[in-house]
Amino acid sequence: MKVRIHLFAGARAAIGQPVLELELPEGCTVGTLQELLSQRYPQAAPLLRSSVIAVNQQYAHQTTRLSEAQEIAIIPPVSGG
Repeated sequence: MKVRIHLFAGARAAIGQPVLELELPEGCTVGTLQELLSQRYPQAAPLLRSSVIAVNQQYAHQTTRLSEAQEIAIIPPVSGG
């Protein structure tokens, strides 16, 4: 299945683009997506593993299954002062 993944903040900077289009296996979960992205973009792996994934504008669990029709976003942790 083909998905579009929107990247924000540090994830966008580490990967170098705002949106990724990837081919994923059917039944892929949020946790599997994080691992696949960490392998494909090792420079961003620590950030990707600590990021929150939103599916259809709601935070998703690691076991949430993904499909083509969903909006997927990677939201890394932020800090400020």
